[in-house]
Amino acid sequence: MHKPDSELVDLVFDYMRERLQYDPVPLDHPGDGAHLREVLAGLLNEHGNNPADVLKLYDHELSRAVISADSPRYLSFIPCAPTKAALLFDMVVSCASLQGISWLEAAGAIAAENQVLRLIADRAGLPAAAGGVFVSGGSAGNLSALVVARDTARRRLAQLNGFGGPEARLRIAVADQVHSSVKNTFNIIGVEAFPVPAVDRRLTGAALRAALAADPHPETVIAVVGTAGTTNEGIVDDLAGIAEVAREHGLWFHVDGAYGGAGLFAPSVRERYNGIEHADSFVVDPHKWLFAPFDCAALIYRDPRLARAVHTQDAGYLDVLHTEGDEWNPTDYAYHLTRRARGLPLWFSLAVHGVQAYTDAIETGLRLAKDTAQLIRDTEHLELLHDPQLSAVCFRRTGWTHDDYYRWSRQLLADQVGFVTPTGWDGETVARFAFLHPGTTMEMVQEILDTMR
Repeated sequence: MHKPDSELVDLVFDYMRERLQYDPVPLDHPGDGAHLREVLAGLLNEHGNNPADVLKLYDHELSRAVISADSPRYLSFIPCAPTKAALLFDMVVSCASLQGISWLEAAGAIAAENQVLRLIADRAGLPAAAGGVFVSGGSAGNLSALVVARDTARRRLAQLNGFGGPEARLRIAVADQVHSSVKNTFNIIGVEAFPVPAVDRRLTGAALRAALAADPHPETVIAVVGTAGTTNEGIVDDLAGIAEVAREHGLWFHVDGAYGGAGLFAPSVRERYNGIEHADSFVVDPHKWLFAPFDCAALIYRDPRLARAVHTQDAGYLDVLHTEGDEWNPTDYAYHLTRRARGLPLWFSLAVHGVQAYTDAIETGLRLAKDTAQLIRDTEHLELLHDPQLSAVCFRRTGWTHDDYYRWSRQLLADQVGFVTPTGWDGETVARFAFLHPGTTMEMVQEILDTMR
């Protein structure tokens, strides 16, 4: 190694060591666009810059204009709380340029990733033949799975009655609470939503059956998407009931568990997921509640052969990838070709800590939600909107308007007390906590709620 390279390695490793030792991780602040443009001006030039100066600029200016999703006071959207083991091994994946494209090129990495996919599939009760791939996030997973649902249905319908070609009007059943990425997927793949009225904010089998019975063309409905933990409220759909109706009508059953699917590892809520074992495809994001770094989502198929028939790309230079034996090419199970071995940090962390540690951490988030809900019930000026099923808690501050919530949220962040953004509830602005970080404490929650007096 040349001396300048050695100095650069030491510089970056020293910074990483310091960042990993933050306890707690600071929230930091939103960035000011004009200021950031000013400090970045001229940085990308013909001759480069002293790496120490660039790293100092990143540390003092850029990093502090990024709100830390791994802070225990980050309670908005869906936080991220990767283990130190996962973060460290993510550095290994990056510094070794580990890719995970094909068995020929990356058998070791793929074997380890598949071990984790098998663990998740077992928790969902999927058969031994189930398998899949790690993709970048729930959006990529939902898109890849529903393309398989569409094309599989097209082939089946064409064989049955000549119906189902590219011009056919195909629909997929969803409730209002389905994630926005699913609705976006419909636009991308050219299918329409078949809306099913929610019952107590859930998609139920009974409602799906009634909607199909009332529709003049139920044969155009090819799939149904159930949610295992809605992003806003953490509600798990009636997966068992949906699965039953899906079997009756020959529908592809996809489960979006991007946030809530990690609850499969928590005995206290496992029964809420009954029926997921019948899913044809299933997505869970370990970079949410399974304590992996961004970007990591597990996409699992009941019958991976169906996905391979849809996603395998045909090109002369790729023929060598498809041989006999242990071949498992992640490129065959989603829309991508190039991919990093993004499942390895999770694999390393699970191997180091053990699965029970993950169960304990997930149960911590569930307990925080339950205790916070009770605290809200016991506070006169606060009102709980829904008993938490998982780790999201929605509530209102009586008498507050839309502007009050946003002023409160901005002040919380400015004071570094917490990052809690308002959300919508039946057209009303309310407050919401999302508990994933096992380092969040009830003392932090109490401190935040005290600011609403």
